[in-house]
Parts: sequence; structure tokens; C-alpha cells
Amino acid sequence: MRRADNAPFTSDLVRDKQVIVCCGAGGVGKTTTAAAVGLAGALEGRRVLVLTIDPARRLAEAMGIPAGGPTPARVPRELVQTGELSAWMLDPRVVFEDMVRRLSDTKDRADRVLGNKLYLALRDLIAGMQEYTAAEALYMFHESGDYDLVVLDTPPSRNALEFLEAPRKLALFLDEKIIGVFLPGASGGGGMFWSRARGLVSSVFDRIFGEGFMGDLQSFLSGFSGMFASMRGHADAVRSLLTSDQSSFIVVTSPDSAARTEARFMQEKLREMRLPFSGYVLNRSWAYTRGLISPTTLGVGATPEAKSAIAKLEALAAHEQRLAERDRLVLNELRGDGACEATATPHLGAAIEDFAGLLTLATGLREPRAEKD
Repeated sequence: MRRADNAPFTSDLVRDKQVIVCCGAGGVGKTTTAAAVGLAGALEGRRVLVLTIDPARRLAEAMGIPAGGPTPARVPRELVQTGELSAWMLDPRVVFEDMVRRLSDTKDRADRVLGNKLYLALRDLIAGMQEYTAAEALYMFHESGDYDLVVLDTPPSRNALEFLEAPRKLALFLDEKIIGVFLPGASGGGGMFWSRARGLVSSVFDRIFGEGFMGDLQSFLSGFSGMFASMRGHADAVRSLLTSDQSSFIVVTSPDSAARTEARFMQEKLREMRLPFSGYVLNRSWAYTRGLISPTTLGVGATPEAKSAIAKLEALAAHEQRLAERDRLVLNELRGDGACEATATPHLGAAIEDFAGLLTLATGLREPRAEKD
């Protein structure tokens, strides 16, 4: 369906795509924008899930996201009215454990991996694997069939796109030729030399990490061994989904020059990785002034005191007008003479901490408006 004249490019995305990934530098309101994109999709009547990394406390409260919740939380229907909107703050440990259980051929094998001393010792490390688990959670919820659209809020850094490569890197690690060296009964075809090499590795590991470490490592990898092929195929499926026309990447930025530089970097990175970049969202800008009028029009027939007050407001209005002109230039710069899509969200004066503010942003991402609206 072709979007209406003057409708932002995001109106097509929230109606048609199955996956939308929001990228951007820190401090540009990317998490809030991701939430607004999700709400815009729900307003189209779709079942939407927003996966977020670290939402502001008040935003999380406004959306009803409990801290440490094990499953997505549904935003109250009376707030959304149409469609369904759910949100979940990514918990890497929950995601990774769910993956182990899904890919294990038996419950016993999964329990053996999850109960292994080495796995338990690595849980804190797994908790920091945001890049890998972001891709895994995105794919898991997309494949569940419970949602029409999944929106991902990526980590706020230049490394945000690493989550795209994380499944592939894990798949490369999980190669039987590499892992097989450590598995019980492995044979490298090297006879006595191979046996001695294994013994040396075992003694070194035990000396560094403590007696019995090699046995724990073998037990851990043995439990994983039946999942290697599934995990490699799964990594390919994640990549296929994110490069398909079902997915879309948008870059969130702000009028700040450093943020725009970062946005350009991310756009180039997306193109290098052959990912479907759809456009920019210029957040916290004055590009759309939402029909504000000059205070001068209020002075007709006003008292001298009122005129004095209006005169003071005119100075503020002139400043806002300069900001609007600046941000419209920034918006046109992002568009690159038509080479890219770009839209802007309204400047609401402060960080969005309630559902009403989120609804204002969502409406702006899906409804037509004039440039000087």
C-alpha cells in the first residue's frame, strides 16, 4: 500500500514490516523512539513487541515493563485501544537458557548443560552478552508467531551492530573440528602425539583453573555437542531474517552535530553489511512546529500589560523559529537531496516519562503532516 502524501516513511514500516531495528548513538532518545515505533505499529492494529536494552525508569513504568520480568509485559489495552503492544527488557540469561532448552534434543541434555558448574560460573558473563542475546531474542519472538512486528532497541554505541555478527561468530566457534579437541574420547588421528598433547592441555587447564576444570569443560561441551548443527543453522536463519525485506533498520539521531556524525557512520555500516536501511528519525527537533503561532497575533485589543507580556514572548518565539529553521535544514541534509528517507519527531521539551508523550511521538511517526505543521 502506497503511503499518503506527506506521511513519514515510518508509516509504511510500522504497517508492513515484521522486524524494525532502531540504531543510534547514546543520548538521542533511541529507546523512547523504539517504544514510539512499536506503539505506532499497535495503532495500526498489529500485535507488537518492543525489545529494549535499558529503558528509563519512568518510561518503563509508563509502558508497564517490570524490572527483571521473565516474559514480555502487555501494555494495558485501555492505553493502546487498537492492536496490542508488549515490551520486554532483554535479560541475556533468560534468552540463553531458553535457547539451550529449545535446541536440546532431550530435557536431560538441557538440564545437564544448565546445571554444569562451568555454565553456572559463566552466568555473569552470559548476562553481559547483549549483542548475541539481542539477535537471539529478536529471532525467537519473531518465530513464535505471537507478534506481527518486533521492534529492537540496540545498545547505544558504535558496537551496536555487532549483534548482527554475534550468531555467526558463535557458529564459527561451535565447529566440531575445534570443539572436538576437548570432547571426551576425541581423537585427532595423531596417535601418541595427540594423546600427549591432550594430556598437556588438561594439566595446564587444571593448574590454571583448578583441579577438575578439564572434566567440567568436557562435560559442558559434551552437553552442547548435539546442538552445534542447530545453532549454526539458527545463526544463518537470523542473518537471513535481518537481511530480508521483512526487516528494516532505522537510525535515530538528533540535531547535535556529533550525533549526526554517528548516524552517518551507522548508515554506512548498514550499507556495507547489506542490511535494509530505511531512513533516519531526527529526534528532539523543532523541524515540525506543530502549528505554533506567533504571539503577535494575540496582541490585538490586548491591554498594555498584556502587550508587555506578549512582547517578551515574541523573543522566545523568535528563538524557537530559528531552531525550527535550523532543524529543517538538518532534516533536508539527512535526506541528501532525496537519496535517503528522513522524518522528525516533535520536540516535547523534556524526556518523555508518560504514555501521553509516547502517543504524541507515535502519532507523528504514522500520520501525514506538512513541513511547517
